[in-house]
Amino acid sequence: MKYGEVARQVQFAFELGKNDELGQLIQRGITSRTKEITDYILTSEHRFLGGLVIAAWGGEPTYTPLSIDDPDGFLKGLDRGFGVLTFDGTQAYFVLDGQHRLKAIKDACRKNPDIGKEDICVLIVTHYDTTDGRVRTRRLFSNINRNAKQTAIAENIALDEDDALAILTRRLLEEHLFLSEPRRVRVILSTTDDGEVKLAPGSVPQSDPKALTTFTVLYDLLKSLAYDQPKEIQDRAHRPDDDLLEAAYSVFVQRLDDLFKHCGDIQTKLEAATNAKDIRAPRNQEANGHPFMRPVVQKAVARAVSEIVTEELLTWPEVMTRLEALEWSMGAAPWIAVFSPDSGKMLTGKDNTELLVRLLRVHLAPESKSDIQRARKSYKDIRGGMYPISEEDLTKNLVTGGKPEM
Repeated sequence: MKYGEVARQVQFAFELGKNDELGQLIQRGITSRTKEITDYILTSEHRFLGGLVIAAWGGEPTYTPLSIDDPDGFLKGLDRGFGVLTFDGTQAYFVLDGQHRLKAIKDACRKNPDIGKEDICVLIVTHYDTTDGRVRTRRLFSNINRNAKQTAIAENIALDEDDALAILTRRLLEEHLFLSEPRRVRVILSTTDDGEVKLAPGSVPQSDPKALTTFTVLYDLLKSLAYDQPKEIQDRAHRPDDDLLEAAYSVFVQRLDDLFKHCGDIQTKLEAATNAKDIRAPRNQEANGHPFMRPVVQKAVARAVSEIVTEELLTWPEVMTRLEALEWSMGAAPWIAVFSPDSGKMLTGKDNTELLVRLLRVHLAPESKSDIQRARKSYKDIRGGMYPISEEDLTKNLVTGGKPEM
C-alpha cells in the first residue's frame, strides 16, 4: 500500500462491542515515541519501515487464486500462494501490529504529502463481524502485542480471550443493566484525533459526572468475588468452556447487585442523581460523600467480604446484612482509614488501604477481642488518633466457630 493510502484508510481504533470506550482499547495507547520514527521518515534518504499487520473488518473479502503459466513445471506448487484479495468497499482497516509506525506515517504525510507516494508492505488479516470474529481479532491482537511488548493491564483486560475474568469484565460492561450505562464505568481517560489513548487509572476523578468505578477496578472486584469459583475461572491462561463462563457470570452479577444494594444503596442513589459528583463529594461537604463511590473502598469491601465468607465466619447473606448496617458516609468509621475529614482528601497509601480492610473485618466479623484491639491500635499508629468506635461496640459483632455470637 502507498503511505498515503495507509495514512487515510488504516485506523488505530475499532469498535468490537457495545461499549464505545471498550472498543477503542483494541489499540494500545500511542505515545510520543513515534516522533523519532516520524523524523526518520522525513529526513532519511534511504528510509525503510518494516511491514504492518492490518486487520480488514467486514467488506465481504473474497480471495481469487491465480495460476502461473509454467509449461516446463519449474514453478510447480508455487502458484497456490498467489491470488487477488477483493472487498466490496465497506471494509475498515485497523492496525494489529505497527501502531507507532502507523502514527509516524500519518504525521509524516501531513508534514510532507509527497511521502504518501512511497510504498510499505502490509499483511492483511480478514475478520468477520460475528462473535467468533471478534474473539479471533482480540486474541490475535493480544498474542501479537504480548509477544512484542508487555501491554498495560487495562489493554489485556480489554483484549484477552483466555482470561475468564477479563472476558466477564467486558461482558458486564456490555450487558449488566447498571454497569452498561454510558460512562458508568470509566475505561479511557482521554483520546486524540491521532489515536493517542490514555487509559483510566484506578481512581475516579472527584468531578466525574457519571462514573462509579473504573475498568481495571471492576476486574479487581471480580478477582475478589471469585473466591469460590472453579479453578478454570481463575486461570488466566486457558479459556473455560461456555457453560462455566455463563455460570460464573450469573454469580458475579448477583454478588455485584448485592453490593450495590447493601453498600449504602449506591445504585439507586446514582441513578437518581443529576451528577455523580454530588454523591461522591458534595461541594464543601466531602465528609458526607458516599464511600462506595471510591474505588479504594470498593476493592477493600470486596476483599474483606470475600475473606470473611471464605473463612466461614459468616455466610454471604449475613455479611451483606452487616454491611448494610454500617454508616455510609465518608467521614464515618471505618472509611476514615482512607479519608481525612480535616482536609477532605483521600489517603490511598498501602498502609491506609490495608488498615481499611482490617477495620472492615472487625466491624463485620471480629474473631476475638484481641483482633479488635490490634485493629484499633493500627488505626492510632497510622492515623494518629483514637478510633471513634469503641472496643465494646465492636465486640457486639464477635463471631465464634463460624457463627455470630448472641
